[in-house]
Amino acid sequence: MDAALLHFADEAAPACRLAEACGHTAREVERHRFPDHELKLTLPFAEAEDFPETLVIYRSLDRPNDKLVELLLLARHARQQGVGRLILVAPYLAYMRQDIAFHAGEVVSQTIVGSFLAELFDAVITVDPHLHRIERLDQAIPIAHAIALSGAPRLAELIVEKRPGALLLGPDDEALQWVAQAGERTGLDYATCRKVRHGDRDVEIHLPDTPLAGRAVVLMDDVASSGHTVARAAEALLAAGAASVDLALTHALFAGDALDVIQSAGVGEIWSTDCIAHHSNAIAMAPVLAEALVATIVSAAGTPG
Repeated sequence: MDAALLHFADEAAPACRLAEACGHTAREVERHRFPDHELKLTLPFAEAEDFPETLVIYRSLDRPNDKLVELLLLARHARQQGVGRLILVAPYLAYMRQDIAFHAGEVVSQTIVGSFLAELFDAVITVDPHLHRIERLDQAIPIAHAIALSGAPRLAELIVEKRPGALLLGPDDEALQWVAQAGERTGLDYATCRKVRHGDRDVEIHLPDTPLAGRAVVLMDDVASSGHTVARAAEALLAAGAASVDLALTHALFAGDALDVIQSAGVGEIWSTDCIAHHSNAIAMAPVLAEALVATIVSAAGTPG
């Protein structure tokens, strides 16, 4: 099938792993930023006839604002050149957290960004998106091929190898879906903490009624951003007598000094997937993404455009 995968230089490694797993050609987009911060993108296709019928764009949407403009430029240009199917592989999907207006006047970004992506792409594949008040990704991105995968099973395999017998602990109730997946896959015990949020960097953690003294604990979540939730949980666990606290997560977002905050709280090892490029990456998601991408290309090819 005529398909190619486009990526940017900063994500060459995971994109090429995915392309190799799918048997597709990986090609790089050149990116130039002018002094006024406008972007110029140059594709590796000189003429319209050089474009494939199916074009896959790999772009993880951490630090998303420039990247959303990139997707707009790429997708519109590709359509103008006659590309029939456009697929976005965005292992991290931004702007999903604001799914309701918590205060009067707030913009609900989830449905706005979701509709924006639906207008550009025939399919979107992501990993562990922040969907806590909806059940399915297509409720945020209204297209037939809106696919949400999970990094939890891959992380579970690593955890049971690194910390056999560990307690899997979600730092809040929202993490239950990930610790439950991992626990059921490995047979490890799992539970969640209760979190009370007073601000972006001000959280209060209440530990579960689970024996902790002398246990190796692995905190598990979809994303770490400011790091304060993980840090407060680690401090409470160590104070309760946990032998060690490590961290496994899908998205190593780590904004600002988050990594220092987490490590200063006593967290030992940190294992993440390569959904966001980071030195803590310990799991490649290419096998999981490739299976979904190949199936999506076949399915989308049979869907009337």
